[in-house]
Amino acid sequence: MSDNNDHANGVPGGAVPVTQAAAGAGPGDILDTPMGDAAQAGGGGGQSIVFSTTLRTRDFFKISLINGLLNIVTLTLYRFWGKTEVRRRVWRSVRVNDEAFEYTGRGKELFFGFLLASVMLGVPFLAFVFAVQFLDEQFSLLLLPLYLFGFWLWGFGMFTAFRYMASRTTWRGIRFVLFGSAPTYGLMWMGMQIANGMTFGWIQPVFERLLAEQVWNHMRFGDRPFRWNQARSESVGLYGPFALGWFGTLGLIVLTIIGFVAVAATSGDVWSSFAHEMAQQAEASDPAKAAPVPVTVWVLLAFYGTLLLLLPFIALVWSPYHAAVLRSVTAGISLDDAQFDMKAGALSLWWLTCTNIVILVLSLGLLMPLIQARSAKYLVTRMRSTGTARLDEAHQAPPGPRTAEGLADAFGFSLI
Repeated sequence: MSDNNDHANGVPGGAVPVTQAAAGAGPGDILDTPMGDAAQAGGGGGQSIVFSTTLRTRDFFKISLINGLLNIVTLTLYRFWGKTEVRRRVWRSVRVNDEAFEYTGRGKELFFGFLLASVMLGVPFLAFVFAVQFLDEQFSLLLLPLYLFGFWLWGFGMFTAFRYMASRTTWRGIRFVLFGSAPTYGLMWMGMQIANGMTFGWIQPVFERLLAEQVWNHMRFGDRPFRWNQARSESVGLYGPFALGWFGTLGLIVLTIIGFVAVAATSGDVWSSFAHEMAQQAEASDPAKAAPVPVTVWVLLAFYGTLLLLLPFIALVWSPYHAAVLRSVTAGISLDDAQFDMKAGALSLWWLTCTNIVILVLSLGLLMPLIQARSAKYLVTRMRSTGTARLDEAHQAPPGPRTAEGLADAFGFSLI
């Protein structure tokens, strides 16, 4: 549920940005309010499922600073143990029927997993560089297969990270477990990247559900299987919000380019005078080092600065899609007769994304645990369940993998 490196992220399965979580709640808020109806016995011996949280985001301010300081002192090696502690705190703050989850992972598992993944990634890369530079330049033809292999490995790493986190999550002492095939998930991820390139991204909504199905159709709580309901997932439309994000982004970029062309065409003398004045000032202060600054440099700085200012607006036009993905994936998940829903709204998700980015930038990344806590709180407080599940009939699942999500850490992405 949390991680010391990433963007919150949503329900496993799709390309949902990690910062998609906790809007509207300030760092000092406390929530201990159950969501949905009170837990009660259901038909057929089942129980209704009620989500609640005792998570206080302000409690993560101190651990964020401690983790940041120790990461600096240890040259980032402490991050594996810091990540583990953050997960433990988030897990035990999330409750189902007023009983907390528990995270049983250990920092050394993450550390050794990272070392193993670094070898897996580093050796092929170094071998490729050596072959190109010292053997024959024709080895550069292997760049495309290596590039595709990187896509596959990314998906493979994501699935193994899901599997590890599931196996280290318990409720009432019963482990979760994820079966399924990491190589298959990697192939699907690679196929998604290729198809997105061929369709300019328009195939993405299809793969959101396909990837989610690969995860949730193979997830178990003990020996109780989750199921993926494609029809229920498709009841939440994705292509309308996707079109809004796609065309909205295109429109913003086109308007920006038109604006700069218009300014450049009508104010060429202004730019030249500005550049000349800057050069004169530099020459007056230090003639030996004076050098005129090309006008194109200032134009590029202004252009990219404007794009940076456009980021909140780009996030805004995409927020309906990302919120719809959260709702669609959640709607597709079921456990026995229990079905789930996510009350994620576009504006609340947009506000969370923007505020999380501001916190991340202003803190130079030190407050990442606080951001992850906000993200987890956003998701949990919006979860609903209908129907019942036979939770008391769950038996213990087999142990999970010994190594952790090393590939995910090596690639620099993390999961909630």
